[in-house]
Amino acid sequence: MERLVADPERCLAFIQRQEPLAWSDGLKGIGLERDGELIVVAVYEGWSGANIWMHTAKTPGVTLTSRAFYAAAFDYPFNQLKVKRASAYVEEVNVAANRIARHLGFSPEARLACAGRTGGDVIIYRMWRDECRFIARST
Repeated sequence: MERLVADPERCLAFIQRQEPLAWSDGLKGIGLERDGELIVVAVYEGWSGANIWMHTAKTPGVTLTSRAFYAAAFDYPFNQLKVKRASAYVEEVNVAANRIARHLGFSPEARLACAGRTGGDVIIYRMWRDECRFIARST
């Protein structure tokens, strides 16, 4: 059985098993549980009014069939916070995370040379609200 949960601390701990991400004031997180275990999360930080930083992680090898998770994950920044854009940063060497960012609809916007933990580049992604295929839009 799958269910959505809003639990920032638990979602952050899930992400931290894959990527270093520190707690910050205002951090929010949602996750999808399957049989009581988180399988995918979205964590948000750095809300500026116009932008929010979004981080996602999933259990390796788990196939997601729930469009409801993505609808909820993008509803929060675009419909609840009313941001114009969501941003994400991914180390270039993390091929899987770069693939997921593009699959979700994020577009590469900038490259930070040598900014990664191991000296590699970091890719900055962005998604404009009107590019998001997961949210309902009011008329």
